[in-house]
Amino acid sequence: GAVLLETRKLISALCYFSIFFAGFIIPIVIYFITDDPEVKHHAKAAFVSHILPFASLLFLLIAVFTLPTFSGFIIALVLCGVLYAAVTIYNVIQGIRVLVSR
Repeated sequence: GAVLLETRKLISALCYFSIFFAGFIIPIVIYFITDDPEVKHHAKAAFVSHILPFASLLFLLIAVFTLPTFSGFIIALVLCGVLYAAVTIYNVIQGIRVLVSR
């Protein structure tokens, strides 16, 4: 009943908040050890959002070696920073949303 719902909410929120301390490790572990479809859904969403900043690092590396000017590199660096900030904000909002849901 109520304890299961609260546990589900805490574990789901932990998947999102883990961006601050464990990156994509916690969501992927929770995804594979839980049988709860709602927790799996949140773990998968958190995992995908945690991977985005790492993918942007690939973009930054490609930019370093292909953009002819330093300003191009700076633009790529700023875009990666904005993406990381947006992903962090998204995860905080989603974590809070899960915690306050009914």
